[in-house]
Amino acid sequence: MARTANPTKEAIELPAIDEQGINDAMNTMTTIQSEYNEERDLVNQLLGQAQMADAFAKFSLTVRTSKLNFVKENKLYRNLKGKKSPNGYDFLTGTWEEFCNLLGISVQKADLDIQNLKEFGEEALESMSQMGIGYRELRQYRKLPEDQKTALIDVAKAGDKEALVELAEEFIAKNAKEKEQLKKENSNLQADYKALSKRNADVAKEKEELAIKLAQFEMKTIPLDERLEPFKKQIAETQSRMDKLFEEQRQYVDIMYKLMLEILENDPDYDPEKPYSLPESMQIALLTLNGSAVLTLDQARYVHHELWSKFDSDIMEAQQRQESLVNENIQDLYK
Repeated sequence: MARTANPTKEAIELPAIDEQGINDAMNTMTTIQSEYNEERDLVNQLLGQAQMADAFAKFSLTVRTSKLNFVKENKLYRNLKGKKSPNGYDFLTGTWEEFCNLLGISVQKADLDIQNLKEFGEEALESMSQMGIGYRELRQYRKLPEDQKTALIDVAKAGDKEALVELAEEFIAKNAKEKEQLKKENSNLQADYKALSKRNADVAKEKEELAIKLAQFEMKTIPLDERLEPFKKQIAETQSRMDKLFEEQRQYVDIMYKLMLEILENDPDYDPEKPYSLPESMQIALLTLNGSAVLTLDQARYVHHELWSKFDSDIMEAQQRQESLVNENIQDLYK
């Protein structure tokens, strides 16, 4: 018996694949599977809201800032490190600035909102936000003293904008007046200080001039021999110090000479019959020592020249007198 062919099955029309829906579902599943604790849930919630038609911007200022403050204080933004950004390509580095950018706000604005929240509290900040109090006014309120700021917070919680603005203007005007008064008093104090400083300088100058005159008077009343005695002692002490310094320089010369002999002895290429150059470091040290000796010699010549230009005849006379005394003493010895 011949077999009959099976009837051809009709083509089944499949529904269109919603790729975007599948991707969204997969992203949601990935988030649910990878995030378990509340901290990560909050970060992902905020990040997800940033991708949902400005949903984050629809929060009230206080709620939004409170969430931001929690994330920043607990550094929850670090949980985003290694994840993909909303465009699905770049990996996140997990910084506070990056987190703020993902939410569509600047770091400066986020930090300023958090500062206002800490200064005024959630209830007062929410109330002032609903009143239309802007950042400029809040900046002025933050500068108020603590007692005045507390008074403003109490009025803000009551929700009376007119009373809040009136009280704030009163405080600001009062503080401006006090600041101007303090500025004026400070200016007067500075003027008094300058005048006192000048007077002290004048007194110090007068005192110094008086001390000089007194010293001159005492010098005139003290016998010459008594005035010259400490002076001769000072000359002797100065000469003693100079002798020590000259002795040190002589030792430096000996040290340099010993170093030169050591260099020549240790140099296998040294030939006493051929020209030889010492190392550059040795030459620099020699130049330094020579410069010191020349400077010392020049200073000694200058002092000697000044001395003889002013007392040449007196010195020669004193020398002749001493020679005469020596000769007399010698003659007395042979009598």
